[in-house]
Amino acid sequence: MKGDRGGRLTLIIPLILALTHFIHNNVVLGASSSSFTPSDNYLINCGSPDNAVLDDGRTFKSDPQSSSYLSTDEDILTSINSFPNNNSSSFLPLHLTARIFHHVSMYRFLINKPGRHWIRLYFYPLPHPTYNLTSATFTVTTDDIVLLHGFSVKDSSKIVFKEYLINITSDKITLKFSPMKNSVAFINAIEFVSAPEDLISDSASAVSPVGEFNGLNGYALEVSYRLNIGGPAITPKNDTLSRTWQPDDPFMKFPEGAKNVTVPTDLITYPKGGATPLIAPYWVYATVDQMADSGTSDPNFNLTWMMNVDPSFSYLIRLHFCDIVSKGLNELYFNVYVNGIIGVSGLDLSSITSGLAIPYYQDFVLNASAILNGSVVIQVGPTSNLHSSMPNAILNGLEVMKMSNSAGSLDGLFSSDGSYKGINHGPNVTTKVAAGVGLALGATALLVLLIGILRRQKRPNGYQKQKTFSSWLLPLNSTQCSFLSSKSKSTTFSSIINPGLNLGRCFTLNELCNATKNFDEKAVVGVGGFGKVYLGELEDGTTVAIKRGNPSSSQGINEFQTEIHLLSKLRHRHLVSLIGYCDEQSEMILVYEYMANGPLRDHLYGSTLPTLSWRQRLEICIGSARGLHYLHTGSTQGIIHRDVKTTNILLDENFVAKVSDFGLSKAGPASLDQTHVSTAVKGSFGYLDPEYFRRQQLTEKSDVYSFGVVLFEVLCARPALDPALPREQVNLAEWAKQQNAKGAIHKIIDHNIDGTISQESLMKYVEAAEKCLAEYGVDRPSMGDVLWNLEYALQLQGNSSASSSDDHRSDGDENDENNTKIERPGESHSKDTKDDHTSDDSGVVLGNPMFLENFQGR
Repeated sequence: MKGDRGGRLTLIIPLILALTHFIHNNVVLGASSSSFTPSDNYLINCGSPDNAVLDDGRTFKSDPQSSSYLSTDEDILTSINSFPNNNSSSFLPLHLTARIFHHVSMYRFLINKPGRHWIRLYFYPLPHPTYNLTSATFTVTTDDIVLLHGFSVKDSSKIVFKEYLINITSDKITLKFSPMKNSVAFINAIEFVSAPEDLISDSASAVSPVGEFNGLNGYALEVSYRLNIGGPAITPKNDTLSRTWQPDDPFMKFPEGAKNVTVPTDLITYPKGGATPLIAPYWVYATVDQMADSGTSDPNFNLTWMMNVDPSFSYLIRLHFCDIVSKGLNELYFNVYVNGIIGVSGLDLSSITSGLAIPYYQDFVLNASAILNGSVVIQVGPTSNLHSSMPNAILNGLEVMKMSNSAGSLDGLFSSDGSYKGINHGPNVTTKVAAGVGLALGATALLVLLIGILRRQKRPNGYQKQKTFSSWLLPLNSTQCSFLSSKSKSTTFSSIINPGLNLGRCFTLNELCNATKNFDEKAVVGVGGFGKVYLGELEDGTTVAIKRGNPSSSQGINEFQTEIHLLSKLRHRHLVSLIGYCDEQSEMILVYEYMANGPLRDHLYGSTLPTLSWRQRLEICIGSARGLHYLHTGSTQGIIHRDVKTTNILLDENFVAKVSDFGLSKAGPASLDQTHVSTAVKGSFGYLDPEYFRRQQLTEKSDVYSFGVVLFEVLCARPALDPALPREQVNLAEWAKQQNAKGAIHKIIDHNIDGTISQESLMKYVEAAEKCLAEYGVDRPSMGDVLWNLEYALQLQGNSSASSSDDHRSDGDENDENNTKIERPGESHSKDTKDDHTSDDSGVVLGNPMFLENFQGR
């Protein structure tokens, strides 16, 4: 309905919104103050002898007043006295003057408070009798971030505005303008202003690969798009942080399917935690696009926005929601897609916010590998299982921010020190030399292939592994499969994955294609950080889970090798077992036995599966602890899992728990003299050991901390992090410790088992969990100590409860000696090391009996 989008339809829902507003009147309108006073606030009207006052009240200081910030040999100013007729509406007083630099020049700003800061740059190539600014080419950098490289404004009528958000950790920053040879640099105005601390979280939902993305504070951001969906432009005058929001009309791909809805801004009620007026102003949440009667044959279409981006960068995408269209709670359910990948399934805003007209936002990270045709595409559409009579979906606001790359750049592959971080193909004059080198490399590659064929012919007849040319040349420490990238490595991937190491069965690609019906999408049972997981059936009828590496995944060859080598050496009842692998045709595929009951998390919350009893939960935790204890003590060096969480604890058909996903695992300290392994921080937000995060020193106690979070997750049946809750309840570990200190732990126990737990068992369990969450690793128990306490908690529960429904024990544990005797801390559990069944992927469901039945019946 094109007319609806232009007319800004006003929807009146007086009764329900008024009631919602009344219910939430204890939440002050604009829970966090809508005003923000930045600690650092540098506004410069470059090249001007006078201050410039904008209509939003901000004053940009003149060049003389800002001279103390500038270090330059230049003193060239230029000005313009009239606006071009074709662009006058876009001009600000800031575009009337500019400062021009012949040589490298720097602005230096002192930082009163480290953290995120805005850098906003204004460019307009105004006319000058001596300098043609449309031919000016230059680079703009900070101390460690490249903002612009080889930048120019070729169109004399074009105004260019660049906006960045960078994290500053020092007490000063330099903004450097570097003209290219025989050129100049120029700038019309500069903003360098503090941003609120909680404007950008350190974590977001990754959509490709699916999972959790941590470490956003380490990235610089450039605002590519900021859209007020369903509403008009919002200028800095009406924004809490002097931002500009564009209308979404130019980016809407199906305007006939969208209808604008607007409500008065005083009906918008910000929650106590989460969205605030600083995240986005009232105007964003008071307007929305919803699905309209498009006249199409399929009412379940998607609202779609498409924006052109640089496909060589990853992007942080923030979506803003506020249900101002529903007449009651739990009426609106819809899906959110980012570049065709589902970001949220069945989003129910009223369940998250507990009301209507309450703002909510969610952040996603889109990997560059998932950007096709140079576009970011955002879609919202109705769920397939509709909970309401009419399909609908909404979106209020959209922000797309480019993330800095490995060179620390937001524009190309040159770093701030001028070094090039990409593949240097060399100038044209070296073409013949490069061709010669290429021929030499080609000859070498053919020689390697010939040697490989001869080796394979000499292998025993029982060895039937098929090798391809690409797999012979696959590098060890790279996710790229190029021969050039492995030139510094003398060992190839194929020399590691060989039958002599007894690494499990080597499947051919054809075998796995047959097992999954050519990797049929209908056989997908989950998606994790490594790739998709398929349900398959081997020729002998064995049901297996097949994890196929995604070439665009952030996890690659290293995780593939780690998983194979660890699982081929580790055999334990409570660790997943690897059946085999396939590395044909550059594929990275792992084969595990199917885990019928899937991840532990699915049995705690977020699904309709039957509730686990307290005894079952204790047995699952004990089994998981046994697996981790074996990891830590079962070899001389020990293994640190590094990603312990409820999605990495899988349950077989008898609810026997097995720890899975060893792609991030690390070997422990090599000697008794070492107490830790220094390594980059990896893991999942909410489970991450804070000491490991601060010091980047990994120990076995990092797993212990994560397991403590798991224990409270099992007890409380809620996520480790839940941003929808009040601020003090968002982090489960902190919230549980606070409640326990108040003697109120019973208030947050899963209501499904509350009343079935003996007081003695509960006290011992909570004591074990809380000790795991000690701030410093040295104060945490070993996994053996945790195991002993959990077994004791199970014994206490058994002594005080004779519930027949709780007497069920996981099959196979009854004959296990460890289940009839509580070992003392430090005693070996190596006797519990029988070979066992299956495997998984991080955060994926590998078990669904109904799916298994349907798949086998096709």
